[in-house]
Amino acid sequence: MPQRWKLPWRRETPDRGMEDRQTLEESLEHTRVLLAQAYAGFNYAADGELVESYVYEIQALQTRYSYLLRQRKALEVPAALQGAVQPALPAV
Repeated sequence: MPQRWKLPWRRETPDRGMEDRQTLEESLEHTRVLLAQAYAGFNYAADGELVESYVYEIQALQTRYSYLLRQRKALEVPAALQGAVQPALPAV
C-alpha cells in the first residue's frame, strides 16, 4: 500500500467536512454583506466613474457568490449519497 503523505497545515479529522461547510457559510455571509454595501454605495454614488466602479464591484461579488453557492451544493451531494443504496451488480 502506498504511503500517504500528510501535509502539516491540513489536519486529518473526521469533522473536516463540517469545518469546510462552516468556512463556506461564513464566506457566503461575508459576501452577502459586501454585496449589500456595494449596492448601497451604488445607490448613493453621484460621479459616473464611481457608479462604474460599483457596477464592476457588484458583478464581481455576484460571481463570487455564485461560485460559493456551487461549492456548497457540491458539499451537499456527497452527504446525500452517503445514505443512498448502491445498486447491486449483476452476477458474472
